[in-house]
Amino acid sequence: MALRAAAARLASSTLRRRHRHLLPPAALLSPATAHPAAFLHSHATSFGYKQVREDEKSKLVGNVFSSVASSYDVMNDLMSAGLHRLWKDRLISKLNPFPGMKHLDVAGGTGDVAFRVVERIKSVSHRATQGTLTDLEEDTHIYVCDINPNMLDVGKKRAAEKGYNEEQCLSWVQGDAEALSFEDGSMDGYTIAFGIRNVTHIEKALSEAYRVLKKGGRFLCLELSHVDVPIFKDIYDAYSFSVIPAVGELVAGDRQSYQYLVESIRRFPKQEKFAQMIQEAGFERVEYENLVGGVVAIHSGLKL
Repeated sequence: MALRAAAARLASSTLRRRHRHLLPPAALLSPATAHPAAFLHSHATSFGYKQVREDEKSKLVGNVFSSVASSYDVMNDLMSAGLHRLWKDRLISKLNPFPGMKHLDVAGGTGDVAFRVVERIKSVSHRATQGTLTDLEEDTHIYVCDINPNMLDVGKKRAAEKGYNEEQCLSWVQGDAEALSFEDGSMDGYTIAFGIRNVTHIEKALSEAYRVLKKGGRFLCLELSHVDVPIFKDIYDAYSFSVIPAVGELVAGDRQSYQYLVESIRRFPKQEKFAQMIQEAGFERVEYENLVGGVVAIHSGLKL
């Protein structure tokens, strides 16, 4: 309970106060920082703390998410004390969805982010037109892309429960973040929440994000990251490695998958390094915002 209260206070404080870290133009980066592939290689072939062949990683990650799909939402609430809902709300506020938007949410099989985008657009449209359906609203389309069919099944089920089956603007697509099936320059926005650390080649996923966005389109990534508050870091590490796998075993009957999820966070590049990778993919005005002392970070960039 003490941990939950401390996390809630930190989240509240961080959400009220924006911490932005703006990167310099790519030309100003030193040779050591201008090539993220140099530090990415070991990450690209890691599965948690284990080193695996690149062709094995996607299969192993797929097995993890097939295993946890049915309990994914419950575990998110338990692991974050419900704070993941606030983090996703913050992501959507930074995206600032609008009627007529073409948006792609990658690794979003359960629909959490996509549903928020739809609701925000409907809210904006309702305020502007007093409830009248506009041509712009009819042009709105939100694509949910996930490589795992089990996660997509969870999302479709949730959509039916929420009455979203009537929404013509919502599409579910099975696809790989590293090789998207969407056309060049076809999207106004791209989001990925808690998914990019699981791809085999992060730089390929970033390149694909850049490719499918229109000029002026925005990339946003919400990801578990690295805590920058010393005392809280020790508490968070103890919680991550002791509590989360144990809760995974108790609730989902799967300790091993949640052990991987914890380890994958530690192998993910730190905030500054990941921001440099986004910039190297071509994005400009790259910045990030830490939430809960760096437990999670929202990275963003524009295609200009």
